[in-house]
Amino acid sequence: MNGFIGVTDNEWFEFLAQQPGIDEVNFWQPGGSTRFKALAPSEPFLFKLHSPLNYIVGGGLFAHSSILPISLAWSAFEIKNGTRTLSEMRMRTEKYRRSKSYPFEDYKIGCIILTQPFFFPREQWVPIPPDFSLNIVQGKTYDLTSGYGLHLWEQVSERLKLGCDPALPPDPPRISEKFQERYGEPTVILPRLGQGSFRVIITDTYQRRCAVTQEKTLPVLEAAHIKPYSEDGPHSVNNGLLLRSDIHRLFDSGYVTITPNQRFEVSKRIKEEFDNGEEYRALHGNRIWVPQSPRFQPSPEFLSWHNERVFRD
Repeated sequence: MNGFIGVTDNEWFEFLAQQPGIDEVNFWQPGGSTRFKALAPSEPFLFKLHSPLNYIVGGGLFAHSSILPISLAWSAFEIKNGTRTLSEMRMRTEKYRRSKSYPFEDYKIGCIILTQPFFFPREQWVPIPPDFSLNIVQGKTYDLTSGYGLHLWEQVSERLKLGCDPALPPDPPRISEKFQERYGEPTVILPRLGQGSFRVIITDTYQRRCAVTQEKTLPVLEAAHIKPYSEDGPHSVNNGLLLRSDIHRLFDSGYVTITPNQRFEVSKRIKEEFDNGEEYRALHGNRIWVPQSPRFQPSPEFLSWHNERVFRD
C-alpha cells in the first residue's frame, strides 16, 4: 500500500479543520494541466504544512482526480474546497497561478478528491520523514509497508486510534471505528463517496457526456442518482447516471426511466399532461451509453427500483 504526502496550503488546512462533519474535501491544485496519478483509490493522502511547520497534520482516502472548471469544482464541493466562497477560492488560486486570469474566466484546476478526511490537533502532529526534502513543492509517494513509510504510517495509525477513544474531549476531530478498520486493512477498494465525489466521478466515468442524448456541453450535465439518497440510495457509481439537466429532472419526477437492460423509456404522461415531448419520445427505446467496465455500469437492481417506484407508466 502506498501513501502520498502532499504539501498543503496552511489556510486550506486550518479552515477545513474547523468545519464539523466534513466527509470529503477537494485538495485542489491551481495549474489544472496534469491529473494526479500517484495513488490508487482508498490509499492514504496525507497533509504536510508549509515550512517551517514541517509536520503531517491530517489526511484522507484518495478517491479520484480530475481537471475541472473552477465553477464546477466550487458547485460540487463548496466550502469543502477549503474556502468560504467561490470568490475567495479564485483569489487564492490566482495567487499561485503564473498566467493572468480574467474576472469571469472559468479556468481549469486540478482536483484531488479525498473522502473521510481527518485533521489532527496540534499536539498530535507527526514529524515528516527524514528523507522528505524541504524543497519538495507538491509532495512525495511512500511505500507504507517498509522503511520511513511504515514508520510514518504506524504514527498516523496510532493517532487515528486515539481519535476513536471515547474518553477524549469532544474538541479534536473524531475518526469512526469503521474508518479505522478501513485504514487498517491495506486493500484497494473504492472509498465511500460524498455528494461532491459522486458528482465528479460520475461526470468523468461517463466521459462527460449524457448517457441518453450524448450531449457533451459540461454546464448542462448533471450526476443523477437512480435510487435517491433520500431513499437510502448510495453515492456509488453503479447508482449513478450522467444526464442532461432536462432529462435529469424528468427522470427524477418519473416521466422517463431506464430499464434494467439499459433502454430509455418515455412515459405517455408527458404527451397527456403537457401536449408536448416529441424530442423525448424520439429517444424512446434507445439503448443508453454506459461505461465499458461492468462494475461502473448502472445496477439493474437500482434501475428496477426506479422503474417500479418512480416511473409514471
